[in-house]
Amino acid sequence: MRKIFLPVCVAVLLFGGCRNASQNAGEDSQIVIATLKGPSSMGMIQFIDSISTSALSQIKSAHSQIKSAHSQIKIDILNEPMQVRKMMLDGSADFAILPTTMAALMYNKGVDYRLMAIPVWGSLYLVGKDSTITRWAHLRNKRINVMGRGMTPDVLFRYLLEKNGIDPETDVVLDYSFPTHIDLANAVAAGIADMGVVSEPFATLVLDKNRDVRTLFDLNLEWDKLQGVAMAQTAFVVRESFLRRHPQKVKQILSAYQRSSLWVNQNLDSAAKLIVKYDILPEHGLALRSIPRSNILFVPAAGIREGVDRYLRIFYDINPEIIGGKMPDENFIN
Repeated sequence: MRKIFLPVCVAVLLFGGCRNASQNAGEDSQIVIATLKGPSSMGMIQFIDSISTSALSQIKSAHSQIKSAHSQIKIDILNEPMQVRKMMLDGSADFAILPTTMAALMYNKGVDYRLMAIPVWGSLYLVGKDSTITRWAHLRNKRINVMGRGMTPDVLFRYLLEKNGIDPETDVVLDYSFPTHIDLANAVAAGIADMGVVSEPFATLVLDKNRDVRTLFDLNLEWDKLQGVAMAQTAFVVRESFLRRHPQKVKQILSAYQRSSLWVNQNLDSAAKLIVKYDILPEHGLALRSIPRSNILFVPAAGIREGVDRYLRIFYDINPEIIGGKMPDENFIN
């Protein structure tokens, strides 16, 4: 886990300088954003760097002023959604990024966060060494590794199997030996697992580490073929109490994240350099190849309610407990 601590008084692009931060010291003195090491943090990388660069500049020119401010932004870049879930449960995250299904489940269980945007639209791939697999029917009798039984990659892949005429219980062997994205990616890269459902940027890492591995199916495109709508896979949520007290700050952070996502897609080379700088990926070429495969696009949730509902309805129909036993009500989306 990588943590980035940034004084709010120097993050002038968000909150207008030290004076306001100093006046409000003691009230929500630390704004915490919990994000995931992958497309989520890749999409906000220019946002992260803008604050960091501003902070360094202000420190050099106004060190005494900075000392007087108590507020700060803390961005936690986490490896797995369950780590984000823990921060939401204990209320330590003001903003969080996690799978949309998990966001719905948390909301339905009374964890009071609101969906503000969908920043990533599908980043899952089936990768493996078997070049003879070109159609879904070719997966019959194969062993396929998936991380996290009952989590989004598992449920979504099972859904795609069924829609393509394959019974996930009898026609294939789904192997859950590797519990995290990182574990599964390493296993496929090392040849321990023949094929696996892997998310970006780990899918690109696997392809780079083992040149015998190829992308068998782009699961995001396969979803789109069936549904006619993009996969609203990842959610950006805000703690309701923070939203109620600080609606303007929420708007500013949403705007900064959205601008960052646009910038990343328009400036691949510069974005790749920042992704390496902040330790999201280890190498520039990897980042450059992963960005287009990550489907980064920040879309405010209020304008796509129907698409979000359709996405969640599929999971509800498969197993209502995946999203907390019911469809979230109208207050889920702000």
